[in-house]
Amino acid sequence: MIETGEQGRLARVVGVPGAVLMGLGSILGTGIFVSIGIAAGVAGPSVILAVAGAAVVATFSGLSSAQLAASHPVSGGTYEYGYRYLNPMLGFTAGWMFLSAKSASAATAALGFAGYVLIAFGQSGMTVRIVLALVAIGLLTVVVAGGMRRSNRTNAVIVSATLAALLAFVLTGIPSALDGAPEHFAGFLEAGGDDVRGLLHATALMFVAYTGYGRIATLGEEIREPRRSIPKAIVVALLATMTLYAAVALVAVAAVGAPRMAEATSAAAAPLEVVARGFGVPGVAWLVAAGAVSAMLGVLLNLLLGLSRVLLAMSRRGDMPRGMARLDGAHASPRRAVVVVGAVIAALALTGSVRLTWSFSAFTVLVYYALTNLAALRLPTDSRLYPRWVPVCGLVSCIGLAFWVEPMIWFAGLMLIGAGVLWHAVAQRNA
Repeated sequence: MIETGEQGRLARVVGVPGAVLMGLGSILGTGIFVSIGIAAGVAGPSVILAVAGAAVVATFSGLSSAQLAASHPVSGGTYEYGYRYLNPMLGFTAGWMFLSAKSASAATAALGFAGYVLIAFGQSGMTVRIVLALVAIGLLTVVVAGGMRRSNRTNAVIVSATLAALLAFVLTGIPSALDGAPEHFAGFLEAGGDDVRGLLHATALMFVAYTGYGRIATLGEEIREPRRSIPKAIVVALLATMTLYAAVALVAVAAVGAPRMAEATSAAAAPLEVVARGFGVPGVAWLVAAGAVSAMLGVLLNLLLGLSRVLLAMSRRGDMPRGMARLDGAHASPRRAVVVVGAVIAALALTGSVRLTWSFSAFTVLVYYALTNLAALRLPTDSRLYPRWVPVCGLVSCIGLAFWVEPMIWFAGLMLIGAGVLWHAVAQRNA
């Protein structure tokens, strides 16, 4: 029997296990299979510290998201929290930043998927990578438009394959890591031969790799018993990914060194497969490639879900065209919003550059979570699940890291915020 929502509302069909898997499907993907190589090129062997530092920042922001979602469980995430606890302009800015940041992350996932597929078959080339990425975006847009139940089942299969591949990578890579550690961890505290700037830049890049937990919050309208389920799901997803990220990063850097990881990322967007080929264990590289392919698809699927729900929430308020708020079919799926989001992601994938799309995502997502923490500070005392110092630490760390990405990126991000503010003013006047 299909559980339908109230008229115009999404149905609550996701429990704690499904929410955790949605979080894992969003986190275990581009961050571990692609962006760790980007960060290694910035920070050198100190990328291990960047992984740890990003985990701490993500924990503060994750706890803020958890208590906000528990007290206000609707689709839209910080867009809705901003309206409720801050003001309409900041609420809109949060939604605008989420759409920008996660569309760029989704494009990175699609390009990463294409890169791993091509290198597994000994192929390369920018044009064919872009075409393959566009095909993946199109197919998953169709899946997500079919409703939450179908998406949840697809995600469970994808996450299982990804976990198996990453565990195999860690276990088979331990001998190579032990042999290479003395050489490749020389100058461990040096940020890519530069200074602490490289370390902070890499931490900002790796922070984005953890933020898939936000998908649990943006799907708040579809989760059963949200006050209990959402915080539990976010904490479990974060703990699992922190452990796995640390293990994978240690093995990868110790085995081949940060420069080779960065080179593999730039050349083919597939650093972990290049590392696995050096383990000397038959079949592991193929397994990692298969896991990476499933992970990228999982991230893309979950981002399509989260982005379409934020677009749905913004359309309900008139901040985006109201036609995007329509729900279709027995599963009450926001198909128009899904299709629009898919088209935007496809346009960003045409750049063909994982470093560009991921760096842009880093700045915009840090602004988004700064607003999340600011909203958490405004929660009434009886709605708080955690002490006030948690969102304070999250706010300070997000703002502090946002401007350590390349100046060109944060300048573009600030211009985008300005364009969003202008759009919001026009939309409100027309409304």
